[in-house]
Amino acid sequence: MQKKKVIVIGCGSRGKTYTDIMKSNFKDDFEVVACAEPIADRRNYIQKTHSIPHDMCFESWEPIFEREKFADLVIIATMDRDHLAPAMAAIEKGYNLLLEKPVAATPEECRMIQKAAEKKGVFVLVCHVLRYTRFFIALKNIIDSGEIGKVMNIQAIESVGDVHQTHSFVRGNWGNSEKSSCMILQKTCHDMDILAWLIGKKCTEVHSFGSLSYFKKENAPKGSPEYCYEGCPVGDSCPYNAEKVYVDMKYGGEGWLDFVATEKVFPTKDDCINAIKNSPYGRCVFKCDNNVVDHQTVNLKFGDDVYVDFAMSAFTEGGRVLRIMGTQGEINAKMNGDQIEIFNFLTRNTRNYDFDSAATDEAITGGHGGGDTGIIYALRDLMNGKVSNSVCEIGESCDNHMISFAAEESRLTGKAINIKEFEERFR
Repeated sequence: MQKKKVIVIGCGSRGKTYTDIMKSNFKDDFEVVACAEPIADRRNYIQKTHSIPHDMCFESWEPIFEREKFADLVIIATMDRDHLAPAMAAIEKGYNLLLEKPVAATPEECRMIQKAAEKKGVFVLVCHVLRYTRFFIALKNIIDSGEIGKVMNIQAIESVGDVHQTHSFVRGNWGNSEKSSCMILQKTCHDMDILAWLIGKKCTEVHSFGSLSYFKKENAPKGSPEYCYEGCPVGDSCPYNAEKVYVDMKYGGEGWLDFVATEKVFPTKDDCINAIKNSPYGRCVFKCDNNVVDHQTVNLKFGDDVYVDFAMSAFTEGGRVLRIMGTQGEINAKMNGDQIEIFNFLTRNTRNYDFDSAATDEAITGGHGGGDTGIIYALRDLMNGKVSNSVCEIGESCDNHMISFAAEESRLTGKAINIKEFEERFR
């Protein structure tokens, strides 16, 4: 079978992740033939890893679409507000897309991409990677089997994690909604999508509360400087001390933090020191330009009287937790460690879900609980005419994005939002 040719636009953490997986797991299925990325070190990494000719490596995406179509798929992994233009250009040329979530930063732009793709007849596979984890595939199978009867309520927690919050949503690229998008969209359009998928019904109403309460100037320790390295009087006891997070690796300890902070694919200690002195990632977490929430709750009503209580919070270690309540039983599940317990009302017994005996090719261990690899498996199959149960069309992705947009409007206005009426504004 002939390899599918791939263009990657945006070679940061997500673009690198998907193309690395293609190289390591799918070398007979995909060939990365061009890239666009303004940061030289990241662009050079993709070029070297995939043996791309120099004249097919670009600092910006525009020259790619000035050429005749020369590939099968475009990966768009740019910042949220930079999705629309390359997506529309790629669709116009007839390219299929693997589009990093969120689809776009506004409801209008989401629908523009959807309409263009449907008119052109290309697919846009949005990176709802949770759909491809063995954890959520298991939950979907349990619910669809009828084991717990009809789902009545779900309590879901998106535990952002304190270090992740301060890295991405305080110091980092996603901390200011004017530069990226609202946090309920950028962080949890994952979750709105997965909840709709698990329930199998349309969301009909949303009511939300949330705020930025802790990571702001009035909570800065007395005498704290603008940058941690300048000598903070509470630096030794602060879990967000940039020297610890990015240099000592005492907190976080994840390579992607330094990859993002330094803009280096393989950062050295000196790169990390330079970053905390000269980049936003060295700032005191109480003295940044962030404006997105650090905690938010969303009440959701779905069809057939299914109700969801959803919480997103920075003040956690990290991970997702769900309690799914049905008419014949309930599920208690933690994504970290793949823990699923099912209680049966009739037998009064609890069983632990056996992941090994129910393994599928759709979800393989790796990033995002296996979802990063799982979606590339599904992408390969989709490009060869086989559609995974986890795959959804761009219209469904955009519909589920509307839940996040409506939740943000509810948070800002204090009003419950009727989803049907909200959606009509952007048709």
